[in-house]
Amino acid sequence: MVQGRFHNEANRLIAAVRELNVRWARRALSLWRGDRPATNPEYIYTGFEQILTPETILRTSEIRDADASIRIRHGLIDHYLQRKLMPHETEMQAWSRGAAAHVDGEKIYFSEVIPWCQKTSTLAQRQKLQQETRPLCKLLKPFAVNYWQVLLESLTETLGFDNYIDYCSAKKGIDYHRLYCLAGQLLDQTHDFYKEAMEAWSRDRFGLPLENLSRFDAIYLLSLSQWDRLLPITSPEETLIFFQRWNMDLAEYPGLHLDIQPAAGKSAQAITVMVTVPDEVHILMRPEGGWIDVETLWHELGHGLSAVTTDPSLDVVSRELATAFNLSEMYAFFLQRMALSAPVLSSVMGLPETTVETIGYYRQLKDLSVFRRYAAKFRCEYEMFAGGNIEDGRPYAEAMAYHTGFYHQPESHLFDLVPELYCADYLLGWIGEAVLNEYCVDRFGENGCLQPDMAEWLKSLWQQGNGSDIDTFFVRNGMGELTAEPLLRRWQKISATSPPRALEP
Repeated sequence: MVQGRFHNEANRLIAAVRELNVRWARRALSLWRGDRPATNPEYIYTGFEQILTPETILRTSEIRDADASIRIRHGLIDHYLQRKLMPHETEMQAWSRGAAAHVDGEKIYFSEVIPWCQKTSTLAQRQKLQQETRPLCKLLKPFAVNYWQVLLESLTETLGFDNYIDYCSAKKGIDYHRLYCLAGQLLDQTHDFYKEAMEAWSRDRFGLPLENLSRFDAIYLLSLSQWDRLLPITSPEETLIFFQRWNMDLAEYPGLHLDIQPAAGKSAQAITVMVTVPDEVHILMRPEGGWIDVETLWHELGHGLSAVTTDPSLDVVSRELATAFNLSEMYAFFLQRMALSAPVLSSVMGLPETTVETIGYYRQLKDLSVFRRYAAKFRCEYEMFAGGNIEDGRPYAEAMAYHTGFYHQPESHLFDLVPELYCADYLLGWIGEAVLNEYCVDRFGENGCLQPDMAEWLKSLWQQGNGSDIDTFFVRNGMGELTAEPLLRRWQKISATSPPRALEP
């Protein structure tokens, strides 16, 4: 009788969390498309006020299935916090929406900084952008500080977590201290080669030492746009023909919706919105042209294809109430890397060997640069929350400049902050991708990604959804332990490679 009561309560809470997830996903779709959402955010929680309480959250500990208990509890916590923070978030967004830097008579809104830096800016203009954004960040900082203070107080004083790291660990099951140490080791082990290679790239591209460049210059450099003229296609969707090699017609996946055409008002940031898994998954991106579009599309396809291929017979909790997304990030990084791999560049895009070598080398260097950025950001965020001082951006700026080589503004640290220590999910996903890739090469060969048998095996992994944590996933699927050694071997290999002969942009 008691067991039945808990079962009914669990089903009621699962249904509530799913419905709220769907409502927020549909709102996100509208916002990313540049449309006006059908529902005001304050109405999303109408009818759920009695469920989103600390008392209900506490009762989830009575659910006998430990994994279901954690996922249901944190699904409720997500919406409890979202509801509480809504007025503070709305205020911050209202001020941020109108924030714009003025560069040579042009308004650069915060939401457009990345594509502007990648495609339409000059070195001198990016230097002006840096000067312009400093006072804007100072103006907006009190709103960001207030948001985080309300969030942290809710977690510790109302929900009983020791601190923010404790909350993230309880939700995602990640040993953050262990990852903090591992990230530091990888940063140390790749430091000398990275700095030497990035210094050479900086001088070759700009005629300047790396120390003279800012984060905005990094956005330009790492987009690979200096070689966009070598891309043999005019739109990223032309690359989708590749999946015929995998016996996949993306049109035959009714749950997959691709919105990848340019459109006024569409967000510059690509996103995969999982309304329900596997029945309704949307990939949205606003193409800007060049290699960055190919990488972006294939990264999002890693999220989207793994979601729509998830076995629909899995229980609802495993399919839809994931609390960590490092497995999804692993698939995203796997396809992103494959898009610019030698087999795809040569056999699918038909590029000559010299171009394949050039794009391959700088894509590898870019990957190392971005990984180091995530590793440094994660360590900064870990230290910030462990120390309890979220307002001082100087340690962040100093660490980011040291580990990436690019100047970072102290005033911008809270606007570079990713919630729930998500950089850790990126790091684990990236480490997992290297293990997965090395396993695939050993099993299917260097050109295995062109073969349907590798695709069938990969789809068998996608079918498993997010039911396992990433460590269990690798052991269960016969790939051994999750380790950073394959990633380190990849970078050690590129460190022994000289930059290819420069191709004139």
